[in-house]
Amino acid sequence: MKDEATVFVVDDDPSVGKALGRLLRSAGFNVELFDSAEAFLQQVPQGAAGCLVLDVHMPGLNGLELQAELSDRRMHLPIIFITGQGDIPMSVKAMKAGAIDFLAKPFEEDALLTAVETAMEKDRHMRREQAELQEVHQRLECLTTREREVFDLVITGALNKQIAAQLGTAEKTVKVHRGRMMRKMNVKSVAELVSLAGKAGVQTDSSATR
Repeated sequence: MKDEATVFVVDDDPSVGKALGRLLRSAGFNVELFDSAEAFLQQVPQGAAGCLVLDVHMPGLNGLELQAELSDRRMHLPIIFITGQGDIPMSVKAMKAGAIDFLAKPFEEDALLTAVETAMEKDRHMRREQAELQEVHQRLECLTTREREVFDLVITGALNKQIAAQLGTAEKTVKVHRGRMMRKMNVKSVAELVSLAGKAGVQTDSSATR
């Protein structure tokens, strides 16, 4: 298989779903088929990896409505829309909402496979970023209260002498806490530390410690 992730196909036409499933499996993808948006929402877990090949026009919850529902649930699976009745305003709306592609039936098999490859790569990229962010937060949680105070001041560009004055401690003590903090954060420079802080959404101005 090309990936441990799954291509989720949602189409109310069984023949279309089966044809898409055969095509995608022949290209090496894991595939799961659903005949409605509701079935997909009931069966696919929050953290599912992969992408979604989604018919626009379906009874019940349609494709665009499912896209909105997934956004509300913070399920960020990349979406490729397929439709036999699509129009330009609909495709623009889908793309603005983050869809990878919008394919009108009948479409070339290669066009779908290329779109799926793009969607799967986007999903892998998002998951790498999420994993990196989680790791940064875990490192931050390992800091003692004093080490976190030093961290918050170091990322503002404050020198050890300034940090010591603000925290009411000796400069040599700040150096010890700073060294421990840098080791726990697994960085060797202030630039790396600031980069991690940015990824974690930590403030980089002195108001963070006031």
